[in-house]
Amino acid sequence: MSKLLESFRLLLTMDTEILQIIGVTLRMSFFSTTISCLVGMPLGILLSKGNFKGKNSIKRLVNTLMGLPPVVAGLLVYLLFTRYGPFGDLQLLFTVEIMVIAQCVLITPIVISNTHYIVEVKSNQLIETAKGMGLGKFKTFALLFTENRRSLISVVLTAFGRSIAEVGAVSLVGGNIQWKTRVMTTAILLETNKGDFTFALALGIILLFIALIVNILASILSKENER
Repeated sequence: MSKLLESFRLLLTMDTEILQIIGVTLRMSFFSTTISCLVGMPLGILLSKGNFKGKNSIKRLVNTLMGLPPVVAGLLVYLLFTRYGPFGDLQLLFTVEIMVIAQCVLITPIVISNTHYIVEVKSNQLIETAKGMGLGKFKTFALLFTENRRSLISVVLTAFGRSIAEVGAVSLVGGNIQWKTRVMTTAILLETNKGDFTFALALGIILLFIALIVNILASILSKENER
């Protein structure tokens, strides 16, 4: 109990390191979620309503990548961007940017799959309406986004929740460097191993609060979609 009270006191004092860790975490999660959704949502719609060769193979690949262990994703990104890898000259290893890339590898398949499900289940009538109105592909895509906006926002929230809770991949490629690439999950793991439970609990409280907000928003959107 005393550790919990100390954690709350640490939060109230606005500890500089905690604020920096929160800032890095939110920056990484925001950019990885944004990029994953910008790439994954159009691909999910295309995978649902497009007709092209190899469609079933791509679906199987996406489903496989959804189960990709985070440490494996982190290892693959690490090997690509290490000094001897094909992208080593970019010198991105142990930066926030490489953490965003690793997150995108993990999150994009989830966004594609969830978007594919939403469009597949809910948008058959919309497609028929668009065809009847003579809408082109671009306008049909725009119509699907507009009419499914609440469901797609829930996909964004799911992606953000997945991003902010990740530890394995970001620890491997980011290095968990203090004042540079340390995020809430990796900091909690490190501080717990060091025995500094007050600091770890303070970060855990913030992480739980953010997760609660995301879940509340997703629940509200889910209820609105059922009406």
